[in-house]
Amino acid sequence: MTISLLCLAGDGIGPEIMAATKHVVAAATGETGEQIDFTDRDIGFASLERGKSTIERDVIDAALAADGVILGPVSHNDYPPREDGGLNPSGVLRKELDLYANIRPAQSFDGLPTPTGRDVDLVIFRENLEGFYADRNLYAGSGEFMPVPGVAMAMRLITERGSERIGRAAFEFASRNARKKVTAAHKANVMRTSDGLFLNVIRRIAADHPDIQYEEVLVDAAAALLVRDPDRFDVIVTTNMFGDILSDLATELAGGLGLAASLNLGAQNAAAQAQHGSAPDIAGQDRANPTSLIGSAAMLLRHLGAPKAASAIDNALKTALAQPETRTADLGGPLGTQAFASVLVKLIEESDA
Repeated sequence: MTISLLCLAGDGIGPEIMAATKHVVAAATGETGEQIDFTDRDIGFASLERGKSTIERDVIDAALAADGVILGPVSHNDYPPREDGGLNPSGVLRKELDLYANIRPAQSFDGLPTPTGRDVDLVIFRENLEGFYADRNLYAGSGEFMPVPGVAMAMRLITERGSERIGRAAFEFASRNARKKVTAAHKANVMRTSDGLFLNVIRRIAADHPDIQYEEVLVDAAAALLVRDPDRFDVIVTTNMFGDILSDLATELAGGLGLAASLNLGAQNAAAQAQHGSAPDIAGQDRANPTSLIGSAAMLLRHLGAPKAASAIDNALKTALAQPETRTADLGGPLGTQAFASVLVKLIEESDA
């Protein structure tokens, strides 16, 4: 089969890690028989220089038409105001493609130390379109506003439909992947109405899955427990902002954001996205670790029906990261971005020999 992938490199180190990712994806799919049709388009500063916005309408339409999107990091904090074209491409694509689930595994790698010395193996299902995220929680306009000078307000959106979709996704993933427990992280003791609605929906879904253990944990307690006892978690389902924060904590405890894969998933569309930022301080120096975006692309391939290629990439990453001589410089190894990708390609080709 042919899989069409729209590649949006983004800012900073984005072009470098995108090139590495495409190299690895092409090798893995070439070995397993899938045909890949890569299309490259500009977002971020490159798009703003050519047009009126950091993401143009034709790019959004191309994303809607593609089988999947590989999305590089963007320097959103450095963009001009929204009215001057400084849109967050990630938020725009999540809203336009209805990517309601952000799936973020936190898994430690053999041979790589973790900050606490504990192994981590869990998956966070973060609702992606609601919560306090002002760029996507209203049909039009921003969820933040200033009614009078010196007073800023933000709207938090929680819906039964949004909670239902992320809850179903989390429990169905747990069932398919022999995960034994789903934890709902919340703050219903303070936000009784909004998180109360979220919990009521998740409880209803949990009742449909009696074979999976279900628990509810306050989000601040969940953060503490992730540090003290990550083994108690298997799948965590939560709202947008809580999921964003907890997933960064969990992946740092598993070895670092640079190793953390991520998939944005909707009913019709999907986008692989590195968890880390654009790191402009090392851009253009062949120093970036491309593991996060490569692992995210593997998640996308598995979702799109290419599990053998996805497994080949995952296995190559595990093998390369297990040995100091085949790691990137940030992990104490000797390799640059493209050399690391070449190692992965060699491992993929050798595994099929």
